Amino acid sequence: MIGRGSWRLVATVAWRFLRGQRSQLLDGTARSALAATAIGVAAMVIAMALMSGYREDLHRKLLRGNAAVLAYPLSNEWLDLAPEVYDTLLALPTVDTVRRVAYGQGSLTSLASPEAIEITLRGEDPNDGLRGLGRVELDQSALLDREVPGIVVGAELFRQLAPGPDEVVRLMVLGAQNGRPRFRYQSVRIAGTFTSGFSEFDQGMVVLDRRLLERLMGGGIGGSFFEFEIPESTRPSTAATDIRVVLGPDFLIREWSELNAELFAALRIQQLALFCVLGLIVLVSTFNVASSLVVLVRERMRDVGVLSALGFEPRQLQSVFLLFGTALGLFGTLAGVGLGTLVSVILTRYELIRFGPEVAAVYFLSSVPFRVEPLDLLAIVGFTLGVMLIACWLPSRRAGRVRPAVALRYE
Repeated sequence: MIGRGSWRLVATVAWRFLRGQRSQLLDGTARSALAATAIGVAAMVIAMALMSGYREDLHRKLLRGNAAVLAYPLSNEWLDLAPEVYDTLLALPTVDTVRRVAYGQGSLTSLASPEAIEITLRGEDPNDGLRGLGRVELDQSALLDREVPGIVVGAELFRQLAPGPDEVVRLMVLGAQNGRPRFRYQSVRIAGTFTSGFSEFDQGMVVLDRRLLERLMGGGIGGSFFEFEIPESTRPSTAATDIRVVLGPDFLIREWSELNAELFAALRIQQLALFCVLGLIVLVSTFNVASSLVVLVRERMRDVGVLSALGFEPRQLQSVFLLFGTALGLFGTLAGVGLGTLVSVILTRYELIRFGPEVAAVYFLSSVPFRVEPLDLLAIVGFTLGVMLIACWLPSRRAGRVRPAVALRYE
């Protein structure tokens, strides 16, 4: 065992070796190892920040257009909840608001865009339903027009339609009648736009009055259900349990996370795979650190002999060189963490990674934030230092096995 005093001596010798200026070869190798480690770690930090930011931003923007808990009625008689049921639900500490909504599919046409553009229709109180959709530009009088109903569309969808001032556009809704699909048409006016930052909403979502949408769809339970907003501190599973007790078996209760579990599971797997692939860069950089250690052992062979003659044990000599390699790797790791964090902050603040409408439709987001998570940094630093220790162990072990007589004769 190495005592506390011995550790201080070992650290002193390792520090002198680290800051020594006797060898141009050693200095060049050490700088190369330091730079390679910093670049590899920075690449991992930026990549993990990209995946974490993408996942978190996608999660947040999806929640803008969807509630945390959904309740699907299993029969038409439960489409209208009794007032006492509403009061009971709102009295729950895990529920903030309850609203009935409807979803449907359809298309829009305008004079500038005569070809039908497929859309997703969300029916509810337009004023209430737009609160979570980001930046909204709204003409209240057009929205409340009774002769020509007003709708609110995503900003990208508005650009595609390019309607003229006060132009009436044609809405087609896919509904049902007597168990058969049927198309219904309605003239509407665009009363406002919203920009959520989520491309699927901005390019293809339309918000309109729920009663109008249900009438166009033919009524029934096909696309109508209830959404529940919950406090930020409440777990969706807890709220879902409380809601299930109140509504009973006549409703299918689903958490929002359940509906999107496969998407976010795939993103987590992708992030893990990316971590492993970029970890190869760090693995390669460890060879530079190990090379620096090999050079150090050879150039300090006489010093090793002197230290052995003065009473240094093989374990202490091994610790000197292991500490040298670990310190070199630690400096490179910290430099890489700092560089990667700085780049991530700049990329996020100035939104340097932006997508056009076509690419945004694939990745769902128009811009990607880079979010540096403490757990990601801990995993990167732990992985890097662990690989460094393994890479430095063999050269250090060799130094501890050198016999003093051989080391002192080394030229």
